[in-house]
Amino acid sequence: MKSLLVLCGGQSPEHSISIRSARNILNALDHSRYTVTLVGISQKGAWRLLAPHEIDDIDEIDLQGEQVSIQPGEKESFYCNGKSLGHFDAAFPVLHGPNGEDGTIQGLFRLLKIPFVGPDVLASSVSMDKDVTKRLLRECGMKVAEWVLVRKEDQLPVYTELVKELGGVFFVKPANMGSSVGVHRVASEDEWKHAIIDALKYDSKVLVEKSIEGRELECAVLGNANPKASGVGEVQSGNFYSYEEKYYATSDAEIVIPAKIDVKYLPSLQHTAIQAYEALGCEGLSRVDMFLTDKGEVYVNEVNTIPGFTSISMYPKLWEQAGLSYSDLIDELVDLAIGRESQRV
Repeated sequence: MKSLLVLCGGQSPEHSISIRSARNILNALDHSRYTVTLVGISQKGAWRLLAPHEIDDIDEIDLQGEQVSIQPGEKESFYCNGKSLGHFDAAFPVLHGPNGEDGTIQGLFRLLKIPFVGPDVLASSVSMDKDVTKRLLRECGMKVAEWVLVRKEDQLPVYTELVKELGGVFFVKPANMGSSVGVHRVASEDEWKHAIIDALKYDSKVLVEKSIEGRELECAVLGNANPKASGVGEVQSGNFYSYEEKYYATSDAEIVIPAKIDVKYLPSLQHTAIQAYEALGCEGLSRVDMFLTDKGEVYVNEVNTIPGFTSISMYPKLWEQAGLSYSDLIDELVDLAIGRESQRV
């Protein structure tokens, strides 16, 4: 049996989504193949040892529970009440957003020499920052929406000037955030004022991005040296797929798998997804979000290095549609993590 460390919670606005993702992973994995240690990270940064059932009905890791400490340099690095939690064959950081998906936790596991699921430090970092992502993808010849970068210390752009540059409808996005947290669709000056104030609560860098007229499609990519792409799914929503729509079913937003598109576009979408994945140096897994225009043009929107694993999340559902069960997907992700660690120079 493999010993697997699962981390959830974390210090980001996506804390509760991480818990829901971890809950589904724990339910789906083959317990005859793994011994699982669950550690929850509170929003204040406390690490707690948890029994899997303790996250059944919660949305937040509180300060209760036995504290976990880390002792770098030791063969067994995680301790609770002075007792080692043992050796881990791999770690699955089910952490979305800052301090979990941005290279920080990945750097910790690199220092501890513990194989971990998902892209490595650099790929995680550049994929988390939407501004850096877009610059790298554009350099590699891929299409991305035009954007204006606003920093907290900058003088805010004038609304009328943004309209001239980006059009009458645009999006405001924190550069380092996921799950549509802090994202706003803007079609008026009042909406602009509200959107930029709110987005700057989540990050010191904000993208003001041109709206792309097209279908919002998502593709799951899996693998290290020779990644493979799933089919594509589609989010059918009114304006944009908000945080509430993604996780709380507050609207008529619908996930369609497989997307009902002309099959002639599928190879281009899959090729673009893998091209973006490799351009950013991703390994293990990522979900690539794209737009398909009426002219057949493919624009890369975002690359999510630790996509959601909730019961309604696109990544595992896309692989289920492709014939890879949730349990088998977890097995492959763990094997990819261990395989990468074994090949490090």
